[in-house]
Amino acid sequence: MTLEMYLALGILVLMIAMIMSDKFAFGAPPLIASLLLVVTGLATVPEAFAGFVNSTVIMVAGFMVVMAGLMKTSLISRVQTSMLNLVKKGGYKSYVLLIIVVMGGASLTGTGSTGYYVLILSLIAMIPYNKKMPTSRLMMPLGFATNHPLVPFNVALLYGVTVSVLETAGVTGGLSMSKFAIVNLIVSLGFLIWALVAYRLLPDHPVAGVEDSEVDDAAVSTQVDAMPAWKEYATIAAFIISVIGMMLLNVLGDAAYVIPGLAGAFLLIINVLGFKEVRDNMGAPVILLMAGVIGVANTLADTGFTAMIGEYVATSLGTVVSPFLLILIFALLTSACATFTGSAMGSVYIFAPIAIATSLSLGLDPTAAAIAVAISAWNGGFMPVDGMPAMILGMGNYKLSHFWLFSIPMYFVRIVLLVIGAMLMFPVS
Repeated sequence: MTLEMYLALGILVLMIAMIMSDKFAFGAPPLIASLLLVVTGLATVPEAFAGFVNSTVIMVAGFMVVMAGLMKTSLISRVQTSMLNLVKKGGYKSYVLLIIVVMGGASLTGTGSTGYYVLILSLIAMIPYNKKMPTSRLMMPLGFATNHPLVPFNVALLYGVTVSVLETAGVTGGLSMSKFAIVNLIVSLGFLIWALVAYRLLPDHPVAGVEDSEVDDAAVSTQVDAMPAWKEYATIAAFIISVIGMMLLNVLGDAAYVIPGLAGAFLLIINVLGFKEVRDNMGAPVILLMAGVIGVANTLADTGFTAMIGEYVATSLGTVVSPFLLILIFALLTSACATFTGSAMGSVYIFAPIAIATSLSLGLDPTAAAIAVAISAWNGGFMPVDGMPAMILGMGNYKLSHFWLFSIPMYFVRIVLLVIGAMLMFPVS
């Protein structure tokens, strides 16, 4: 390892330790780590703070403003009331129903939809605390559920990535999309099983969005009545346009990233939100965390640390290794890399060629390895250093120990079932 690798790894470890200590304001550790990158010469100021001009961060920051406006409408009041009725009504049965509903919605939006997970997390944050079903027991399971389609027919992105890495390696035998979808279904069912088991393990406390258990319908009505009907319609339209824009990211390109910001500006112009509200939501602690970790993640990748680990594993495995263990190792490496760097696509293109080449050298069909590596990049999340996990930790008001109690077992359940599913659908020999 080079000195740069040691320094980058040390700063990463320090950042994680500060997050774990719970003694620093939320969002501060990544900013401190970014400053250290500049002081140690690992990154320039623009590189260390690149997260503040990152497209996804700008998109989420804009959407936070739109959500702040939507929270003032009677529509959200009705949605919140419906969710609140489930919370009041049912305990565990309602919890199961909520999980299934969110996973059903993910079937339409596809894996990793930013607009969808921000929407769900924001809705949960608006539910007042209830002892029968604390929102702290909803934020994490429902947040991660947005990444797991119950009916995975919208798998075009993951399928395309897998085909791409196989073709790059010279493997052009074709790939069944229906079998590929079944592998995704196995992963989703694994998540569902874990979420149903883990309900009792989650902490009982108010989430960051609503801490007053005495919030009632009268208070909401007072807030809603202050907004004229035309402003409500305009706010709802701004929200719909923002969500559609984010979900059409692959079609609209860069324009999709700024649509939520423009919608937020529109709400400011028509006086749905004041400037202070816009500023506070765009600079929320969650946004600072998301922006701060990007410079650290980029530096760690730029030093070659991740690529070095992949090459070392490939040479260390040798020629006598279980196919299951081989694929599992590369799936774990890819998902861990994606978790720490925030770059799912980049992690796939680092490890997939190595996994495919290793499989071919052992006389194995590399299709299962390629599929496991590609899907695993979107199934990390055991550290809150990327968009959705960071938002779950912050908005759920969790300690890192609470976060790990749910996310680490979830991580291993999903990865193991992913490898099993890939090998069942696409035998290696």
